[in-house]
Amino acid sequence: MIDDARPSEMDFHGDASLGILLAALEPHAGKALVIDYGGRMIRPGYHVTEVKAGSFVTLDCGGNPDAWRETILQIEDIAQEGGGDFLSVDKFRGILDQVAQRVELDVGARLTFEIGPPGAAMQIFDVDRLRVEAGRVMLLFVSRSAICKPRHRVKQAAPGCCCPRVAGTDCCTA
Repeated sequence: MIDDARPSEMDFHGDASLGILLAALEPHAGKALVIDYGGRMIRPGYHVTEVKAGSFVTLDCGGNPDAWRETILQIEDIAQEGGGDFLSVDKFRGILDQVAQRVELDVGARLTFEIGPPGAAMQIFDVDRLRVEAGRVMLLFVSRSAICKPRHRVKQAAPGCCCPRVAGTDCCTA
């Protein structure tokens, strides 16, 4: 059990699954769930508007096939009339339990959040960290950037270009 007297953190490095996040939240049922996205604190009264369970089959720019499952939580950053409160961890988990009764949620699926205030475009975020503080749990999100997967793989292994060269051009701009 995490000691409430001092803040503690769990680092997901932007790669949390639904099951891992739910397990990390479980011991903190009565605490408020507060979200920090893009350097902005979500307003009390925010609303989980949709939970999506998706399977993706893709082909990247290098001709490499890929497939994965993803759980996408869409959240509207809106203040409720009369103030409202932050969702509690147990209410958040309860919403996901209700969804799981009607939609198959894969606990190992990649977790994505779509979030934004009314009238603005939604942004896509991953869970970077979970910070436990007295009376609340902070989820700190990190923006998901577009990447060229083949270039990313090559940079992870060794510097170089991932793209096939076309005579007279330099296809990679890092």
